[in-house]
Amino acid sequence: MAANTIREKTTRGFNQRRRRERLDILDMPTYVIGDVHGRYDLLSALERKIFADAAELPGGKLIVMLGDYIDRGPASAQVVSRLMAPLPNGFDRICLTGNHEMAMLAYADGEISLDDWVALGGEATLNSYGVDIQTLRQQYPRQKKLDTFIRTWLPDDHLNFLRRLPILLDTPQVLFVHAGIDPERTIAAQDDDDLVFIRSRFYDSAQPLPKLIIHGHTPVKQAEAHGLRLNIDTGAFRSGKLTAARLWQGHIHVTST
Repeated sequence: MAANTIREKTTRGFNQRRRRERLDILDMPTYVIGDVHGRYDLLSALERKIFADAAELPGGKLIVMLGDYIDRGPASAQVVSRLMAPLPNGFDRICLTGNHEMAMLAYADGEISLDDWVALGGEATLNSYGVDIQTLRQQYPRQKKLDTFIRTWLPDDHLNFLRRLPILLDTPQVLFVHAGIDPERTIAAQDDDDLVFIRSRFYDSAQPLPKLIIHGHTPVKQAEAHGLRLNIDTGAFRSGKLTAARLWQGHIHVTST
């Protein structure tokens, strides 16, 4: 199935816009983490670096996760569990949704097929939840029964966590979002579809952006800033490099595993 068709099906079930978060002031050290894609090992290592770095800084700290926690890598379930767990004292965390979380929910809600989700890397996610598709196909040769089993097996607390994720975090200085924005629209008028899927219309536009946009979604070899766009998706599931950007007192510092 063409990627655009999966994209249309993935967002079709979300008739109501995803929640938007806003902070009226961003005055604390803020760490932004790119696409994890099931690499629990890298997330754990990067968090240790962040906690060590933050120990030298005053006051509370914020971690912003840019989405795509699941699929492709080997430990999606463990990543979601870690994001649901409390952080050390003094830290807050805001997790945004990515297109892969929306695809998992679209499958769970019957909006896309199992094959559609597998095409996006969903088999690795199911494996992390203890689901072996090939073995189950022998046990449940009828697709409907197979889907019913898998959808029942996926833990409700994880699905509910993913359902509650906002789709962007807006602050006076910076907008945090998974994929980017449509430069032709105001931030208030952005479509969910663009916020988690947009690529070239965001990257190639000469339209001035309203503020710094920190995003992931499209893997790059190293975090790249182009004008007011900062991409911190360094393809962790394949490259072994998960990247974070620290924002503090008008400066941005990038670090990776």
